[in-house]
Amino acid sequence: MSFVRTVLGDIAPDRLGPTNYHEHLFQASPLLPGDELDNELLSGREAALLRGAGTTAMVEATPLGLGRNPAATARIAAAAGLHIVATTGAHREAHYPEGHWLRSEPEERLARRFTAELTAGCGVPEESPAAAGEAPVRAGLLKAGVGYWSITAFERRVLAAAAVAHSVTGAPVMVHLEFCTAAHEVLDLLSAGGVRESRVILAHADRNPDAGLHLELASRGAYLGYDGMARPKGRSDAELIDLTEQVLAGGGGHRLLLGGDVARRTRYISYGGMPGLAYLAERFLPRLEARVGADAVDRILRGNAAAVLQWTGSEQPR
Repeated sequence: MSFVRTVLGDIAPDRLGPTNYHEHLFQASPLLPGDELDNELLSGREAALLRGAGTTAMVEATPLGLGRNPAATARIAAAAGLHIVATTGAHREAHYPEGHWLRSEPEERLARRFTAELTAGCGVPEESPAAAGEAPVRAGLLKAGVGYWSITAFERRVLAAAAVAHSVTGAPVMVHLEFCTAAHEVLDLLSAGGVRESRVILAHADRNPDAGLHLELASRGAYLGYDGMARPKGRSDAELIDLTEQVLAGGGGHRLLLGGDVARRTRYISYGGMPGLAYLAERFLPRLEARVGADAVDRILRGNAAAVLQWTGSEQPR
């Protein structure tokens, strides 16, 4: 029986509904000083805005060591009526300062930790496990990250450990890419570790709006995460809509995912910033639907997300 593992328990994939594949409710990174998301009340208000805009599910994409708060995320999910998939794994090396405990972990220990967070529940030295009386919060997704045309020794260990945890659980794997560089190399490494390309999400693929490259990656089976809207300093929403239309026309629509990756307190309405988590549903999706049709967008938000977020291994739903 296939299922999606959320912070409130396992659900049938078709219960997800319209899904934002990549957001953060909590995060703290030395690369983003002053932009921490660390207030449960404010992050909960932002999640309610997302839910009020019609999104019924999201991935909370903060991995180990970067300020995530699984227990608070579960409370927010319950209050907002939102299906939230939590994340284990690690980001690219640059997010962890010298001396951070994750940097020295060998592959075997990383794999055991990732697997335990998927199957038993999250709770590591710098994070508080569920409080007394609260159910354990299990991660539903593995994460790794690589640099710009670079995969460090640490990042290779994380990828290898994620492959091991995937082989045990069947959980999907998301990989942070810098401008979609090293995408084929990441797929090669994961494939060598036993991860089928169809179980991999390549996050931020749209930061390199190369439809030809994206169709190559989709033909390998990988899912392409588009999350660069509301960032006109990089490229406009119009360019992202053009890219989406081109990939759909090329036959790659069944491998597209949409998210916001808003990620910073200066960009969250509840923290006093803008444009907020609701931007994707309220501002971007109507423009995309006008170009490619509501049915195509619905398949991306519902069908594609449900397909990739479901577990495919021997782990049983709980």
